[in-house]
Amino acid sequence: MTWLIYALASAVTAAATAILAKVGVEGVPSTLATAFRTTIVLVIAWSLVLALGERQALVAMPRRSWIFLSLSGVATGLSWLAYFRALQLGPASRVAPIDKLSLPLTIILAAAILGETITWKVGVGVALMTAGALLTIL
Repeated sequence: MTWLIYALASAVTAAATAILAKVGVEGVPSTLATAFRTTIVLVIAWSLVLALGERQALVAMPRRSWIFLSLSGVATGLSWLAYFRALQLGPASRVAPIDKLSLPLTIILAAAILGETITWKVGVGVALMTAGALLTIL
């Protein structure tokens, strides 16, 4: 499968995540909900690592990967904690679009940090994504 198929699968499951989480966080502390969800993700991820025979790569993983994946994990955890609290306090139809401002932010950071190119089409897309997300809170 190509990256596009995985990206589309990610979008579909992220949409389901918002709705399922909104229902699930009702009456539950948002940090507990995040911890519970994270435990499920942990079990699934390690089950896949073991099923695919990838655990041997753990010892060969470069130090740089350990550092950046750890930092990514911290960022993910903070993002999930904030997202679940936002879902608890606001409607999913408004929280999810604001959360998706991560898309234009990612494109800007990819250009600034990774040197990826922002074409005029990408620039217009980023502007439209940002405008669309912001329109949901007006």
